Amino acid sequence: MFLHLGENVVVPLKDIIGIFDIETSMYSSDTTQFLRMAEEDGFVQRITKEKPKSFIIAEVDKKSKVFLSPISSATLTKRSETLYYEP
Repeated sequence: MFLHLGENVVVPLKDIIGIFDIETSMYSSDTTQFLRMAEEDGFVQRITKEKPKSFIIAEVDKKSKVFLSPISSATLTKRSETLYYEP
């Protein structure tokens, strides 16, 4: 199964490490530093030019990647849970 992160970007659910709200995460200096370092090292992929609402950490081709998504973390989490739901 895949999770649509926005625009034309999809990531296999098995590759996703975490989905985070960007607003609340920016209160932590550790998270801010992590995102800054990831961007400097070329691990960040901005999906659109819109202001990001969430960031997703994934392992793509055995490399860590951070996606900045215009879709809220709540919506992405619901989508991922819906894909795994079995009655």
